[in-house]
Amino acid sequence: MFHKEGFKIITVTSLIIVAGILSADTFIEIMWLQKTIQVILILFFVIVLQFFRNPARNTTQNDNHIIAPVDGKVVVIEEVFEPEFFKDKRLQVSIFMSPLNVHVTRYALSGLVKYSKYHPGKYLVAWHPKASTENERTTVVIENDVFGHVLYRQIAGALAKRIVNYAAEGERAEQGADAGFIKFGSRVDLYLPLNTKIDVKIGDVVKGGEQIVASKQ
Repeated sequence: MFHKEGFKIITVTSLIIVAGILSADTFIEIMWLQKTIQVILILFFVIVLQFFRNPARNTTQNDNHIIAPVDGKVVVIEEVFEPEFFKDKRLQVSIFMSPLNVHVTRYALSGLVKYSKYHPGKYLVAWHPKASTENERTTVVIENDVFGHVLYRQIAGALAKRIVNYAAEGERAEQGADAGFIKFGSRVDLYLPLNTKIDVKIGDVVKGGEQIVASKQ
């Protein structure tokens, strides 16, 4: 199963790959070179398919839990000042996605979308300390009955050239539901209340839509 954001790219890539394979077969007489080019084209197509995969996830909805919004590795857990919406201190949990991870963004909790804003910006590597404030990004705030306001931020990385955000202010977010997509490498930051219990540690590899990353103490 592939994400809808990949349908156009997959279709165009398929046509290019087929044309390339047929062209190599027609115009390149050196057998080893012909086969090498064809294998490289096929491998590239497999990578594109891998990137846009959208596996089904079994979300157990629970207002006392914050689940991972994306697949990836936990790279930051720290108390920080959040300057855009809260303008005070929050617990930040950051998850880095490599190009090989599933890049679907899922709602980490249910609630009302109170804030949703896109910011153009740079394309620093996603783990750069300034990526969360200088890179292209979207900021979304969900109001939840248990946690209050929780912010998550989709951040473009060095390869990411488009962030897709489905969260619209005033709409209802359902924990585990599709919230967007980030194309080709990125990071998602969660900003949680200071009294939140963090259930992961730096270096953990988490599964979006299923794994609990934080809970109410």
